[in-house]
Amino acid sequence: MITYARTTRDITVRVQPIYLDAASNPVRQEFAFGYALRIENESDKEVQLLRRRWTIREKNGASNDRNGDTKLQAQPILKPGDTHVFDWSCTLASFVGSVEGTFLVRRPSGERFRVSIPSFPLQAAAN
Repeated sequence: MITYARTTRDITVRVQPIYLDAASNPVRQEFAFGYALRIENESDKEVQLLRRRWTIREKNGASNDRNGDTKLQAQPILKPGDTHVFDWSCTLASFVGSVEGTFLVRRPSGERFRVSIPSFPLQAAAN
């Protein structure tokens, strides 16, 4: 599997997308994808994940901000050197798409900033 990575202010986000063949139905134009996101706090300060923002684009040009700026249920706190993994999935109406987004994070000082999630492709049967 290919891994996509981006670092913002010493917070690295790595993504591994996968096509979910068993959950897909090409006849009904349902193409399922899963992706694991690994967030690594490489800074010397604690950070808490507060919200996520996803934009999913399909081959036909449709764009969905499906989750908006959604509050994360767990809102994990990552101490320096900590890692947290999320698993998510989506279903597209086309066999090709892409995802991009950000996490809103907070330092103990109250400072908030956005951490970029690398843009990554979704392509049926590309495992």
